[in-house]
Amino acid sequence: MSVWVDLQGQEAVVAQLRRAAQSPKPNHAWLLTGPPGSGRSNAALAFAAALVCEREELPARGCGVCKACHTTLSGTNADVTFIATEKTTITIEEARALVRKAHDSPSSARWRVMIVGDADRMAERTTNVLLKAIEEPPPRTIWILCAPSPADVLVTIRSRCRTLTLRLPPVDDVAALLVRRDGIEPALAATAARAAQSHIGIARRLATDAGARERRDATVRLPLALRDITTAVQAAASLLELAQAEATSSNETRDAAERAALLRSLGAPETGTLPPPIRSQVRALEEDQKRRAKRSVTDHLDRALTDLLSFYRDVLVLQLDAGGGAPVDLVNEPLRAGLLDFAAASRPEKTLARMDAVNSVRRRLTTTNVAPLLALEAMAVSLL
Repeated sequence: MSVWVDLQGQEAVVAQLRRAAQSPKPNHAWLLTGPPGSGRSNAALAFAAALVCEREELPARGCGVCKACHTTLSGTNADVTFIATEKTTITIEEARALVRKAHDSPSSARWRVMIVGDADRMAERTTNVLLKAIEEPPPRTIWILCAPSPADVLVTIRSRCRTLTLRLPPVDDVAALLVRRDGIEPALAATAARAAQSHIGIARRLATDAGARERRDATVRLPLALRDITTAVQAAASLLELAQAEATSSNETRDAAERAALLRSLGAPETGTLPPPIRSQVRALEEDQKRRAKRSVTDHLDRALTDLLSFYRDVLVLQLDAGGGAPVDLVNEPLRAGLLDFAAASRPEKTLARMDAVNSVRRRLTTTNVAPLLALEAMAVSLL
């Protein structure tokens, strides 16, 4: 099975990456861009697997069955380094460690591959640490950077990379992937893919977690309950609570597993008080988990606002298609009746203004230290 099999709807990008992997001397630096859910990181890992594949025949590289392909896709290949962050930014110390690692010779593969999964989450000073390494990399090192758009990366870095842009795959392709890879029932897979707006990771979560589906449904129904300032303030509080619940649901199991794994590796006693050296390492893990939780709430809140935007997107589609022919496809098809009533009660100009209000809050939450509840309350009032 090829390493490219899970890159649904990305035929043009796959073709270029496949040719590069089969080249005796591929470009030394790549920038993979595309909207969230387009599969940037998956594409980077597939490309890395093809580069280090054990097959000697150029057309066969990226076979997906050799040890190098398997270890790369599972994140354990010694010659492939993947860095992303679950905190707000990649630190300068992490970037320096990455540069040092890039100068190591490959242990067994043709190339050492360095993947930066969140290149947009680096401050300018941190990005400059990578600049020299990308400008003049060691002869057997290849860099792969991932970001939502070329504008999210400094121009000095961007100019030294070959840029490829992924697109959001069609809903049908995402649904087919969920059925084939995860064994999801076709009707549920199609519903999840549409609700996720082709975001593969979100679609899988919606398809496998009934609680996530319920929280999303509650989010997209919020505009239907907005009548006055009181209900707007209540809706803002509800939106924040839904995002926090989704973040907690995503992190609880993982946090517990990380703690248990750390205690096992340190040989901690099963009962009683932990020795001071072990307590200090547990505290360090808990601090990392708190930082991750903070970003997780922000990310899930951004996703909730994206779901909210899908409500107004459907409203706008219905308003612009009023009196048209065949029914248009809606992201929130189960809400069609409520959406039709909502669309009839306002004008497209008002819907666009509401969408601008939601997008404005998304920018404020990700770029400033605004209190989330206050920002959401101001937004909810503007949606009346």
